[in-house]
Amino acid sequence: MKTKSWGQSCEPRMCEPSTCSRVIFRWWKISLRSEYRSAKPGEAKESHEDFLENSHLQVQIALIFGPRILDYVFNLCEGNVDFLERLSDKLLLKIISYLDLEDIARLSQTSRRFSKLCRSDKLWELIVESACDVTPDLRALAKDMGWRQMFFTSKLQLQRQIRKRKQRQESQDDSYF
Repeated sequence: MKTKSWGQSCEPRMCEPSTCSRVIFRWWKISLRSEYRSAKPGEAKESHEDFLENSHLQVQIALIFGPRILDYVFNLCEGNVDFLERLSDKLLLKIISYLDLEDIARLSQTSRRFSKLCRSDKLWELIVESACDVTPDLRALAKDMGWRQMFFTSKLQLQRQIRKRKQRQESQDDSYF
C-alpha cells in the first residue's frame, strides 16, 4: 500500500506472524523542490516487540494511515490475525449464505464490512436461490423489490405481486397497440 501525505510517501509492510517477525516502514520525499530531489528513501525495521514499544513510529502510522490501520498492525504484531478480513466479498457471501438467520443478524453487528455484506442483495439472492427454484417472474420481481425483501415476504404476497406485475405489463403492452 502506498500513499502520499505532506509531501512524503510511505509504505508499511507486515508479514504473517508465522513467517516473519518484523514491521518495515519505508518513506520517501515527493517534492518539486530541488533540495529534496537527492533525498534518499528512509526505512525503519522493527521487531514486533520493538514496534509495540516504539510510540514515535506508531504516531507516524496513525497520522498517515489512520487509527484503523494502526490497530490492524498492533493486532498483527500481537499475533491476532483476522483471516476473515482477508477473504474476498464473493467468498464471504457464499459462506454467510449457509448461516442461520439469527447468526446472520449477529454477524451483521460485528463490523461495517459484515453489516454491508449481510444486508447486500447478492447475499439474499444466494439464500433465496438455495431455498427455492427462482422463476423468471420471481427474478424480475426481486429486481424491483430487492432479494432481502423478497425473502421475508410470504409466498402468498409474492404470488399476488407477481400477478399484479404481469397485469401491469399486459396493460402497458396493450397501450402500445
